[in-house]
Amino acid sequence: MLGVLVFYYYPIISNLWTSFTATNAFGGDPKFVGVDNYVDLLNRPDLPSALVNTLFYTAVVLLGVPLSVVIAAMIELPGLKGRTIYRVLFFMPYLAMPVAIAQVWRIFFNGNFGILNQGLKAIGIAEPPYWLSTPGFAMLAVAFFGIWSSIGFNVIILSAGLKGISPELYEAASLDGASAWRQFRTVTVPLLTPSIFFLTIMTAIGGFQLFDGLYAMLGPGNPAINQSRSLVYLFYNEAFVQQNKGGGAAIAMFIVLLVGIATAIQFWGQKKWVHYE
Repeated sequence: MLGVLVFYYYPIISNLWTSFTATNAFGGDPKFVGVDNYVDLLNRPDLPSALVNTLFYTAVVLLGVPLSVVIAAMIELPGLKGRTIYRVLFFMPYLAMPVAIAQVWRIFFNGNFGILNQGLKAIGIAEPPYWLSTPGFAMLAVAFFGIWSSIGFNVIILSAGLKGISPELYEAASLDGASAWRQFRTVTVPLLTPSIFFLTIMTAIGGFQLFDGLYAMLGPGNPAINQSRSLVYLFYNEAFVQQNKGGGAAIAMFIVLLVGIATAIQFWGQKKWVHYE
């Protein structure tokens, strides 16, 4: 509890206080300014686009959860050989540094010599888009990277959940004439809903914290960055580039509020679809 108080709650409380202050260019001499930082935040012209980009990224990355359910179910198929190897292969990307992996995907999406555009040209698309420098496509590319990088963790959690399902349930369903697809829908998915709910919570929180992949793949000099900025990117720019600690702290508290609201909605909705039996 001491560690939680020192490394989690104290920074939140300190950040909350900072959001009500203004500092000089070097981050010192704080002065209490009340809610001025929050008023400035709500009047920012780039806040709506950053909020939409963050919500879009979160929604797309959440699609990786059902995809992970299918992959985990295939890995745990009875009689499958090399199951451990598959788990390791899917989990390894999760262990790598996000910035390093983002650099690889940056090459993949390169508009001039990237593998993706070379493949599109090979099938007859003469002018494929410049993915990372075109607004709209840039955010989609970052979201695709987010799905790919989250699958490894999801599969490990879901595989553990699958091991907790009794084989007798599948045997009973098979004796009743249920096909493999019906067993998946009526046995596997319902009993995996606690794990799916956990991953939904974690994925949504991670989506609201989008920064490292976006920064590494696009960068501050990218022509699409102004239309692809996330809320955390606004925080970074305000607090560390513009040296406005109070304004950055206000953005951080705004993100905390959004995460709290999203999490509360998910906990409220889980009563209708999560089965803990």
